Amino acid sequence: MFRTALRNVLAHKARLLMTVLAVMLGVAFVSGTLVFTNTISDAYQQSSAKGFGHVDVAVQAKHQASEGDKLGRTPELTQAMLDRSAEVPGAASSIGVVDGFTAIAGKDGKLIGGGFRSEGGNYWGDKDPRYPLTDGTAPRGKDQVAIDAETAKRAGYKVGDTVRISVDGPVLTPTISGIFTTDDGNVAAGGSLAVFDTATAQKLFGKPGTYDEIDVKAKGGTSQSALKTQLDQALPKGLTETTTGRQLADDQAQMIASSMSSLKQGLLVFAGIALFVGTFIIANTFTMLVAQRTKELALLRAVGASRRQVTRSVLIEAFVVGAVAAVTGLVAGVGIGAGLRALMGSLGATVPDGPLVVTPGTVVAALAVGILVTMLAAWLPGRRAAKIPPVAAMSAVHAKATTKSLVLRNTLGALFSAAGVAVVLAATTMNGTDGQGPMGLGAVLLIIGVFILTPLLSRPLIAAAAPVLRAFGVSGKLARQNSVRNPRRTAATASALMIGLTLITGMTVMAGSLQHSIDRMASSAIKADYVVSMANGNPLSPDVAEKLEETDGVTATGPLRDAPSRIDGETESLTGVNGGAIGRLTDLTVADGAFKVGGTQVVVDEDTAKSHHWTAGSHFTVAYEDGKKQQLTVAGVYEGNEMIRGIMLDNATLAPHQTDPADMQVMVKTADGASAATKDKLEKALSSNPAIKVQSKTDISNEIARSFTLMLNMLYGLLAMAVIVAVLGVINTLAMSVFERSQEIGMLRAIGLDRKDIKRMVRLESLVISLFGGVLGIGLGVFFGWAAGELLGTKMPTYELVLPWARMGIFLLLAATVGVLAALWPARRAARLNMLAAIKSE
Repeated sequence: MFRTALRNVLAHKARLLMTVLAVMLGVAFVSGTLVFTNTISDAYQQSSAKGFGHVDVAVQAKHQASEGDKLGRTPELTQAMLDRSAEVPGAASSIGVVDGFTAIAGKDGKLIGGGFRSEGGNYWGDKDPRYPLTDGTAPRGKDQVAIDAETAKRAGYKVGDTVRISVDGPVLTPTISGIFTTDDGNVAAGGSLAVFDTATAQKLFGKPGTYDEIDVKAKGGTSQSALKTQLDQALPKGLTETTTGRQLADDQAQMIASSMSSLKQGLLVFAGIALFVGTFIIANTFTMLVAQRTKELALLRAVGASRRQVTRSVLIEAFVVGAVAAVTGLVAGVGIGAGLRALMGSLGATVPDGPLVVTPGTVVAALAVGILVTMLAAWLPGRRAAKIPPVAAMSAVHAKATTKSLVLRNTLGALFSAAGVAVVLAATTMNGTDGQGPMGLGAVLLIIGVFILTPLLSRPLIAAAAPVLRAFGVSGKLARQNSVRNPRRTAATASALMIGLTLITGMTVMAGSLQHSIDRMASSAIKADYVVSMANGNPLSPDVAEKLEETDGVTATGPLRDAPSRIDGETESLTGVNGGAIGRLTDLTVADGAFKVGGTQVVVDEDTAKSHHWTAGSHFTVAYEDGKKQQLTVAGVYEGNEMIRGIMLDNATLAPHQTDPADMQVMVKTADGASAATKDKLEKALSSNPAIKVQSKTDISNEIARSFTLMLNMLYGLLAMAVIVAVLGVINTLAMSVFERSQEIGMLRAIGLDRKDIKRMVRLESLVISLFGGVLGIGLGVFFGWAAGELLGTKMPTYELVLPWARMGIFLLLAATVGVLAALWPARRAARLNMLAAIKSE
């Protein structure tokens, strides 16, 4: 039986090649994902470990928790603490670390690197071990700065150049005194790093005489744990906490692994989809292969082979195919991993240098996935073939599905589908993340149910295409009959395409609806023409609002200022606003009372009011960050959204209780409205600061749209793998169908159907099957997109379902294209059959 199984593998090379390709693509996706994420993760972890090479123990301030009406705070690391750290017996040296956001503008005036990755710090002494200089000297005074080598290379800067820099304040134009190398993971990720001398950094970052961290290097022979113990004894109890350099590196590595984990999981989901689709094709392939060898298997049964041996022979075939596909898929996956890394570099994402990482786990996963998926997909056809009675098989009476099995299948499919719909609908009534799990479960149940019911659905849906097919004459009629001749085969082929289009359509519906909802939110909630904020999301200096207010053409400004407080013993964030202008800058729906902000009168969003049981006219006591208390009155309750929510009070009331006021954003109303000229005027009023964004409502929507577009493009690229596998499935099915019907095609040729008609028949059959899968996929995708939107709508009042008709038309056209392309080779093969040889074939 083993030799027989191997002979069968070699006897069906062309047909099994399609199966190998289907499995190989899935395995390549899985192994490529693992290689890519392991390589990037290892590179960052190695870089991180080097970055902590100068630190044996790090001293940080310990946050003091809130108690009663007393707000928590973080103490400062003083010069005295630095001196004490340097004096402990095991310390060789101590470095005071100062850091903060620092935006560097390129020669074009635009911000270099992402806003969240633009960092600044201090250069310690004449030779800082953290930042080895490759050119120039250490920075001295406010007119000098040193920048990292990667940023200098990207922007074309060299020592002696003047550079525009912003550090949460006015634009500075220091001279580049030096260029250094660094193992900072932030720079490795594409960010920028600028360092000043310590005194200048402390002043710029608003930390005069204090530090964010103290890095201590141990003397030779002193362990990190011993030094940590000495520092714990020397420094003030309860105000500081110490961490060894080894622990810092481990924590950083764990954080990197955790962040890469989400990327890996996302990529593996799509690899799983490709494999899931491939499983249908593999099962379909083996079903047809086994059906074509019914007589052969029956003869084996007649000469003494048992059912188990017949099943085993099919599984051996599957094992060989799976092993070949797994090995080739692993090799292809290593190439995909290397390609993805190179692609990141070409897109401008900086990745630390490091070797390509192929772990034993990746090899085992690739082999296990390829072999197990293939064998599982082949087990059912093999088992079904073994059950055919030898006499019935040898007399060419193929065992068709019994009425009982059809009723059982359809009943099971109906139950799964009903359960899936019920669970999905129930999930839409839940709040936020609570409904995500049930939604996913319902989606899986519904897809399985529809897949089981697809043979039943194929007849009426394909019959609907009959009027169109009639226009193609005999070829069209035969194509329709061939499409429904074997509903299970048609269903398995169409289902592969259905799953890919379900996901693509669902994601597109969700993204389009969310974008529309965010546009509505911005246009309905904000009357301001512009919103000004920091590029990294940090607070703005109050000077920004003052400069904007003094700009010609500005009719109203509204700085939004966050401030911590304690209400009823709980921490609550307050939003300071310009009470006299907020009504002209926003358009929020008032659910209770009046929208009036001034003095001790505040407005509260519905969620906050509900959590505190407040209504219009309610009074409550707030404890500000300086410890003082005040009674406030709720003048009105408004409908909040993702852009504006919280407790709003007048900045004039809030400011006396703030030690370091800062604005999260500033809303601006202008006389001429939003225009390129107005935006340019506002940017110039802020000295064309690279750290500050001036955005109109359209800019905000476009920025959000870009993130959706990027996400969708990634999804389209990943899901293309599933579509490619589906194409292989259609080719596979048609090729085997042509082989099965060789005698029939020979007879059709003999009675007058020419080669052109034969080609048209096969192409139309492929087109009908592909469009059938496309219609099912788009229908399910719209349903899932609607359901996911209903779930999101519980948190986004402006959410509204938007059906992307144009894109859905493109998806249907894609399904038709898949059908046409997939039929090229099978149609050509069918047309070239020798009619006499085909008629004589069995």
